[in-house]
Amino acid sequence: MCTPGDVYRADCPCRGLLDLLADKWSALVLGALETGPLRFGALKARLQGISPKVLTAVLRRLEDAELLSRTVYPAVPLHVEYELTELGYDACVPLAALRRWVEANVERFPAR
Repeated sequence: MCTPGDVYRADCPCRGLLDLLADKWSALVLGALETGPLRFGALKARLQGISPKVLTAVLRRLEDAELLSRTVYPAVPLHVEYELTELGYDACVPLAALRRWVEANVERFPAR
């Protein structure tokens, strides 16, 4: 268990989770799944600009952290869906607030 302020320590286990959640693609994948389960192709279409390789890596990291679940349905072709877990839904609360803040304030920052 981390105590307040531990995240600044090099050996704090919170750092790995902070790194995962602070990643742009992780935050966007979690946000895309807030409305319900999606297949890989639907996620890729929703997240314009992400490569299949990066999306696969992000999905694996989020699944390993138990923020989402992966369900394989026996069909031809194979049918796989990704869905947020309870922990994933909990993580979406602060991430959604951050996304809204960025969208509302993007014009305040220098053009990139």
